[in-house]
Amino acid sequence: MKIPTAETYDETYRRKLFDFLWREVEPLAGEIERSGIFPQQELFAKFRQFGLWGLLIPQRYGGLGLTTQQYLPLLAEFSKVAGVVRVLLHVHNTSARAVVAFGSEAQKDALLPALAQGDSSLTFALTEPNSGSGMDIACRAVRDGDEWCVTGTKHYITNAEFADLHLVCCRTGARGDRRGLSALVIPTGTPGFTIESMPELMGNNGPFHGILRFDNARVPAASMIGVEGDGLDIFLGELEPSRAFVAASSLGAAERALDIALDFAKRRVTFGKTIAARPSVQAEIAEMARDVYALRLILEDVAKKIDRGQECALEASIAKLTGIETVMRVTDKALDVVGGRGYFSDYPYPLERIYREARINLAEEGTPSIQRLVMARALLEAPVPLAIGTLGTPYQPGGTDPALGQNTMPDLSYAHDLENGD
Repeated sequence: MKIPTAETYDETYRRKLFDFLWREVEPLAGEIERSGIFPQQELFAKFRQFGLWGLLIPQRYGGLGLTTQQYLPLLAEFSKVAGVVRVLLHVHNTSARAVVAFGSEAQKDALLPALAQGDSSLTFALTEPNSGSGMDIACRAVRDGDEWCVTGTKHYITNAEFADLHLVCCRTGARGDRRGLSALVIPTGTPGFTIESMPELMGNNGPFHGILRFDNARVPAASMIGVEGDGLDIFLGELEPSRAFVAASSLGAAERALDIALDFAKRRVTFGKTIAARPSVQAEIAEMARDVYALRLILEDVAKKIDRGQECALEASIAKLTGIETVMRVTDKALDVVGGRGYFSDYPYPLERIYREARINLAEEGTPSIQRLVMARALLEAPVPLAIGTLGTPYQPGGTDPALGQNTMPDLSYAHDLENGD
């Protein structure tokens, strides 16, 4: 099969890919989850045939170079079929995207062709056990001649089992300095660098999530992506589109849960009629459909903005938070509709697995509280009228205010009344 490019990406490729996912991957998902063993030899080669390792890597480096609008539906389909496949490919492609966005031409030439073919894989090593994912990063890199010497620990690192490269956020400057963080590519096997497995996950088991330990691990100075001080821009900058990617993953899981609820409701008979005829079940299904549709529309808007290069931190966090809340509500309601059968593994639906798999979306790319913080800050700094609620181009006539209209703000301290003894 000829792998398409962004320009030749068409329905034929999409259908062939979906045939592969549903006919070859979906039947394996339950056993992968039960055993925790991912059939790398069998599936990695197939991923290569479909170009799944290079979905976001430009064509000149051997990737498909898909737009965000083309990429999100694939993530959603991965989630419908097998959450572990979605997690694995999401992290690989997001990490590769960071090299595309911030790497030098020499680094792109050296790294991206192998990443696009799946001959190499890069983790996204930001999170630490005793620090937040931001300004208080503790993992330290000290320049020593033509090398960086790295000491510290990362955890929750997806694909650590098989990845040969790790994009590591390190402190190279003072704490509190926004330019105090940098990004280094550190190969597996570097002296002083060890990887440990973490306990099994609630869902999405397969390639393990790892603990990365660096004890004076040395890498060449040229291992730095971007320039010294770019670390926060690289890691947090990639979180913005990645939040939309996770939201698309939530959409896929929610849609599969809705499909399961609909199918079961039309089959299950009690007291002589299907439960689909009961108003209480119809209400559940209607609310599930409302949530799924709203999330889809949000993602379509965010994807267009990302592809246009627009600043959309607010919209990306709205998408991520809406995705989390949607997939949790919808899988809860699906379990309510399916009842006891939904609590068993693959009996006959994989709802129990999907329910667990989707909960990882809660933690990826920031918890709900982080999304609310990002949203609030963006809103408080945004110009008014706000673009997110405007159909068309925002415009406010002179002499009017989007909150007050033509009213003037009264003295809410009532200082005038107090001065007059009232």
